[in-house]
Amino acid sequence: MLSRHALDALAAAGLDAAAVEELAHRTVAEDLAGGVDVTSTATIPEGLVGTAAFVPREAGVVAGIGVAMACIEAVGPVSWDLVRGDGPAAQGETVLQMTGPVRTLLTGERSALNLLCHLSGVATQTALWVAAVEGTGARIRDTRKTTPGLRALEKAAVVVGGGLNHRMALSDAALVKDNHVVAAGGVTQAFQAVRAMWPGLDVEVECDTLEQVSEVVAAGADLVLLDNMSLEDMSAAVALCKPKGVRTEASGGLTLDRARPVAETGVDFLSVGALTHSAPVLDLGLDLRLGA
Repeated sequence: MLSRHALDALAAAGLDAAAVEELAHRTVAEDLAGGVDVTSTATIPEGLVGTAAFVPREAGVVAGIGVAMACIEAVGPVSWDLVRGDGPAAQGETVLQMTGPVRTLLTGERSALNLLCHLSGVATQTALWVAAVEGTGARIRDTRKTTPGLRALEKAAVVVGGGLNHRMALSDAALVKDNHVVAAGGVTQAFQAVRAMWPGLDVEVECDTLEQVSEVVAAGADLVLLDNMSLEDMSAAVALCKPKGVRTEASGGLTLDRARPVAETGVDFLSVGALTHSAPVLDLGLDLRLGA
């Protein structure tokens, strides 16, 4: 299941936003309490009870079960007949089943599916990258290239898929990138400026060349980001960093079919923005039957 922190983030941003989108022109509180879904209100008798199941239309890694539950419960109370944890799921396998008023089930359906399909897509995409580098010792990490308001949820889904989280926010860790280097007057100057102001913080430095790698390793960097380097240069960079205990992270130009060759250079991490910014959804649907 997604973490409490992730669910809190949903309550603070995503759930309210979903309610506003689905039930416009009223306050969120009125929408969630009243269920002003005009189609369901007109076509479904009040008090009609049904059972609904969330079912993957394709195999994948499901993430966001708790989010889907929160979306439904925001509309009204239901009974949860089956709640399985986040993780791999087969095509046609019921991952979540509930019984309650049909109006409630259908009013909450789309918001629940939107988030569940998206987060499951992130987890499934992450699992493909993790499988691609299995046995190399390299780990797959996400980035901050996330959907505004959904970062905590998307990063939680990456973990469900077997990946690791990079920093959640700019204050979590220092990452000196090329524009910081320009502003500071050089890669060593940028590194030293961060280390001087935040002596207890890990400092990762982006490098485009082997010369920069040598420079920041000598300066004392904890982690070196190898940006758009060739396989040969990445191998050489690892050879420079590993004896000093400096970790390495490959970034830029990474594709799934190139993941294993990159991992085999000896890098510790592959930084993959595609896990969150362009993961295709995992197709799930809601199957409804009348009666408890």
